[in-house]
Amino acid sequence: MAKILIVYYSRDGSTMRMAQQIGRGVESVAGVEAVLRTVPEVSAVCEKIADSIPDVGAPYATLQDLETCDGLALGSPTHFGNMAASLKHFLDGTTALWFSGALSGKPAGVFTSSGSIHGGQETTLLSMMLPLMHHGMLLMSLPCNEMALRETVSGGTPYGPSHVADTDAELTEHEKRLCWVLGERLAKTALALRPQ
Repeated sequence: MAKILIVYYSRDGSTMRMAQQIGRGVESVAGVEAVLRTVPEVSAVCEKIADSIPDVGAPYATLQDLETCDGLALGSPTHFGNMAASLKHFLDGTTALWFSGALSGKPAGVFTSSGSIHGGQETTLLSMMLPLMHHGMLLMSLPCNEMALRETVSGGTPYGPSHVADTDAELTEHEKRLCWVLGERLAKTALALRPQ
């Protein structure tokens, strides 16, 4: 089976719920499995070693997860128009994969959530794309003919799914649909790119 790795950081659960919806889109395609992983929080005070398995939620992502996946979805809440430090810290540790070219040619997409409609969603999505481009990944967008992208009044951009948490952490139907579409696109593309 092809595997789409969904790596995210989520403090309050919104980005995790998006990851789960992307996973549903991935698994709507026969022959493809969604693998959800998170990253440990980094401390602003000192470096500490996180337990190897989090107390709740998905297991922590490893470099082997990245190396063996057929595609990647990367998600983070918006922190001042950028990805969260925890996700950036994880990506900064992928140099060995860059040297080996392990991610080159694999499809990838990004997703984010923010506390307000003007929280910097698009710049956050772009910030997550940069390391993926350096790895040689093939970036997937949301298609302009997807009606949920045209109709949404909350989250959603051509660069990738987004969510406006505001005071209600629940994803809207449009936001769920856009997450599902990204997962499906990644799955279909990964299958098409697999060696026969």
